[in-house]
Amino acid sequence: MKLSDPITSIKGIGDKTSEAFARLGIYTIDDLLHMYPRNYLSYGEVVAIKDTNIGERQSVLAVISSYVDVRKIRNLTLTNITVKDASGSLRITWFNSPFLRNTLHRGDTYVFVGIVKVKNGMRVMEMPEYYKQDVYANMRQEMQPIYSLTQGLSNKTVQKAIISTRELICQMDDYIPEELLHENNLMELSEAYENIHFPMNEVLLKNAIKRLAFDEFYRFIYDMGTIKKENAGAINRHVIVQGKAVSDFVSSLPYSLTKGQQQAIEDILADMGSNQVMNRLVQGDVGSGKTIVAAASLLACVKQGYQGALMVPTEVLAKQHYDEFVKLFAPQGIKVACLVGSTTIKQKRHIYDALMQGEIDILIGTHALIEDKVLYKDLGLVVTDEQHRFGVNQRKKLSSKGSFPHTLVMSATPIPRTLAIIMYADLDISVISELPKGRKPIKNCVVGTNYRETAYRFIAQQVQEGSQVYVICPMVEESDTLDVTNVIAYADTLRSALPDTVRVELLHGQMKSDEKNRIMERFLQGEIDVLVSTTVIEVGINNPNATVMMVENAERFGLAQLHQLRGRVGRGKKQSYCILINGKENEESMERLRVLENSNDGFFIANEDLKLRGPGDFFGIRQSGEVLFKIADIYNHVDMLMLAQDVLAKYGSRIVPGKQETIGLNHTVETIL
Repeated sequence: MKLSDPITSIKGIGDKTSEAFARLGIYTIDDLLHMYPRNYLSYGEVVAIKDTNIGERQSVLAVISSYVDVRKIRNLTLTNITVKDASGSLRITWFNSPFLRNTLHRGDTYVFVGIVKVKNGMRVMEMPEYYKQDVYANMRQEMQPIYSLTQGLSNKTVQKAIISTRELICQMDDYIPEELLHENNLMELSEAYENIHFPMNEVLLKNAIKRLAFDEFYRFIYDMGTIKKENAGAINRHVIVQGKAVSDFVSSLPYSLTKGQQQAIEDILADMGSNQVMNRLVQGDVGSGKTIVAAASLLACVKQGYQGALMVPTEVLAKQHYDEFVKLFAPQGIKVACLVGSTTIKQKRHIYDALMQGEIDILIGTHALIEDKVLYKDLGLVVTDEQHRFGVNQRKKLSSKGSFPHTLVMSATPIPRTLAIIMYADLDISVISELPKGRKPIKNCVVGTNYRETAYRFIAQQVQEGSQVYVICPMVEESDTLDVTNVIAYADTLRSALPDTVRVELLHGQMKSDEKNRIMERFLQGEIDVLVSTTVIEVGINNPNATVMMVENAERFGLAQLHQLRGRVGRGKKQSYCILINGKENEESMERLRVLENSNDGFFIANEDLKLRGPGDFFGIRQSGEVLFKIADIYNHVDMLMLAQDVLAKYGSRIVPGKQETIGLNHTVETIL
């Protein structure tokens, strides 16, 4: 067995299962090893029902004392049973799981595992796991990995497939010298892969995460340095000198640019008019107006006689930019086209031909822009929006569509400048620190769960006044399927709590892309009043009419991600609000969230997030909002980021990230997550 072998070479994985893996971007054994668990469960001693702690995940051994009751309430199917032990009884409910009627029977004994709550004076569990006693005894021996799944793929199937690779993992060589591993207390690579998938305890898991985070950072910085060397001597073949055209364009806008926007445009024009190819990052807080900077840059490119491309992470965002640019450039006679995954074959063929003939000046789209069939007559400028959603190789592939075109990348991820210099080593950096004039600062409040009813009334009032609302539910369940159920149940709760006239819709990660796009389009068009969503999908649409962002269990997220989320509101002239509901309600979590309550400055928040969370906080690693890496986190693993930079500076090309070991980033940077 080799890392490059297809996943079908693993016994038990046929065409149907491989198709399910393919939906997650898993094609080879190498891909499978980098399908890191998103969570881990450990199973403790069973406790008596009367001794269960409210609000905590507990395990109880009990007998089913009632018949299975299945009933439908609106769009939700409820499956209920009552279980008992010598100390008392427990009511158990599953959502949308009517099949349990044929699985569970009165008199059966199981270990039920879930969070215990009290409703109407009775202890209850919602959506618990259930196991026979002997199975549960085996599960207690080690931590259980939980993987992100898709339809047709179970957690058990993934676990079984990865177990089949154990021998291969043991044979892995390490590209890091042994003395360097010992010096920096880094786990060997094979041991890291073993313990990321099969951890015996939290200490080993933390060390595995630490090592793999280092590898991702090292590979990333190594790649950045390589690109910088390649670009250093690149002669500018697209000299763009269009200061007056850009100045006239800016003057024609119905608003004034901020100093940061003006400076960024000046930096870009200076780069594109110099002897070298531009490679620049425009880093601006959410809502800081980076798009108009990109528009001015693309205008200069087209006025010089070249073509421009703008790549964004989602179809909805691409279509929004397309509509905006068509209106913006209509007086200029600039021809704009949009290419996304859902574009029809007939439309694609027309775009391919028009692009080659030079009949399209600016092409806007998703990663469809880097497909092999997309060829330009003379590409002069490449812009990638929401830069943290794209990897190094995607930017390189888009740039390869032309002859050393200028590159402009934009990021709304507010990371400290010291880290930005490391993360974007191949780029010069421009920072837009202030918001456009006329934007009202978002009013923030951090509240406990007892404020929820008041929040519902406030939401109803805002909708009545013609505004729209986002409600974000965290990933609180232990599988993607249950996470979907959580959102469905929450949306149903909202429909009951809000007036019948309020139109509530939901989004979740199990939806197909076209369905997600359709719902986001409807929200944008004002056909949905309240959008309930998890954070497993992209809700980054520019809707000036959205004035309220409410986040449930806000304590589960990093401050930087919460700041990104609230950036979805406050984009119009209306006053906007962000309600952060703290599920823990302890002083520590309240203090952390008050950083957001007291500041709308993303860069200040990023620095505070780094201080408060610290590099030692290895858990919750996927909560920061960073998606460029599979396991590394620039906030929680800042020590590994610094170490990777130091090792590369000291040893240079003597330590090359090996292909055989596949340290992960070679896939991460090539895949839009």
